Amino acid sequence: MADIDTLLALEHAVWRALVDGAADTDEQLLSDDFLGVYPTGYAGRSEHVGQLVNGPTVADYELDDARLVVISDDAAILVYLASYRRPGRADREEMYVSSLWCRRGHGWVNTFSQDTPLGAAVV
Repeated sequence: MADIDTLLALEHAVWRALVDGAADTDEQLLSDDFLGVYPTGYAGRSEHVGQLVNGPTVADYELDDARLVVISDDAAILVYLASYRRPGRADREEMYVSSLWCRRGHGWVNTFSQDTPLGAAVV
């Protein structure tokens, strides 16, 4: 069964990979069939990992207000508010993130993630 501490630690590992520019770590944490839904469109695992080809994409980050929605013993959605800064920028960005983690084979992998910028218009 998923618990919030385990999945939050894994989510931090994804963010640390973005801070460190660690493409190998990022790839290991995402499932082969990973799908990301972002304000810019869809991205698969290769696109998510590929963003690190030129190094880190995040300078620092904070994750707050984490909540866990347990789907089954082998699936759970972690939702939280991320505040982060990109390298070379002073301004911080904020977004709500929903990440679906599934237990497969050797452990938990991120299979789906959706980012919603804070303050996005609701239609």
